[in-house]
Amino acid sequence: MAGNTFGSIFKLTTFGESHGVAIGGVLDGCPSGITLDLEAVQKELNRRKPGQSAIVTQRKEPDTVEFYSGVFEGKTTGTPIGFAIHNTNQKSKDYSHIKDSYRPSHADYVYDQKYGFRDYRGGGRSSARETASRVVAGAIAKQFLSDIKINAFVSQVGTLKLDKPYQELDFAQIESNPVRCPDPALAVKMEDYIKEIRKEGDTIGGVITCVAQNVPIGLGEPVFDKLHAELGKAMLSINAVKGFEYGSGFEGVEMKGSAHNDQFKSDGTTKTNYSGGIQGGISNGMDIYFNVAFKPVATLIQPYETIDKEGNKVQTQGKGRHDPCVVPRAVPIVEAMTALVLADYTLLNRTIQRNG
Repeated sequence: MAGNTFGSIFKLTTFGESHGVAIGGVLDGCPSGITLDLEAVQKELNRRKPGQSAIVTQRKEPDTVEFYSGVFEGKTTGTPIGFAIHNTNQKSKDYSHIKDSYRPSHADYVYDQKYGFRDYRGGGRSSARETASRVVAGAIAKQFLSDIKINAFVSQVGTLKLDKPYQELDFAQIESNPVRCPDPALAVKMEDYIKEIRKEGDTIGGVITCVAQNVPIGLGEPVFDKLHAELGKAMLSINAVKGFEYGSGFEGVEMKGSAHNDQFKSDGTTKTNYSGGIQGGISNGMDIYFNVAFKPVATLIQPYETIDKEGNKVQTQGKGRHDPCVVPRAVPIVEAMTALVLADYTLLNRTIQRNG
């Protein structure tokens, strides 16, 4: 299986399955001498871990990260950083009923067709549990990018949508509620709606908005390595993501160019920021902001029709512990992938400047 590595210089390779012994990763290319706050890394993992509230999967995992290399006396050594997160609360029997059948909208069928074999326990490698390794690496990237501030939050659940621009929001409110929406009143409505959906045995999708501030001018390369293209790849690599838009996004098509153009100020900043902080694939010093759309979780705790390995139609029902809405736990994943992209492009810039 290919495709387990992300990045070109600040490079992460992940390993492990949802119901295996452990998941983990190797982070290569991280510069030496960075003082690491390991408690901050664990705090990021805690934001993603299951069982943290009544509106997420109740799988009880401590998600404690263990570092095996690349860190000495609290600093990075410049060598590969190896780490693992042991799985301690697998209930593989919850998946025995789908051993010979496929869950609609899951990777079950295509994995079986491509590889001739699949780990049906929680989806194996296709499980979103893999993203915990990304959060660890992203937490390290955040500490490398100490001046850049990255904040993601839930801006929509189903039809409940935050209608305030991010500039009017208090990012300190993001962690004040289990939905991770910075609007407290809307967060209550979102939480109640997710609980209602869960009682129905159903699921619902949502949108996460991410804002990166203090990004310097010059990150990103023209043509095929545009910064927004890499951010799009990073977000679309996250489980359940169905869409990515940055800056004005799809709403920009309704505007005339005279209104959409970001007019310059004398210092090079712009009066508006419909470009989303990126022009020509290169960061322009303004805030980078984008939306990531997540589909409803595919596993339903209600009866549904599917097919088995012989193509016969069968009736089955989801079992086990699943998220009725994935976006609250996906917030730190979006931040982590953003940090990995920005760290990679920062190092690429240094390499170009050194060799130029």
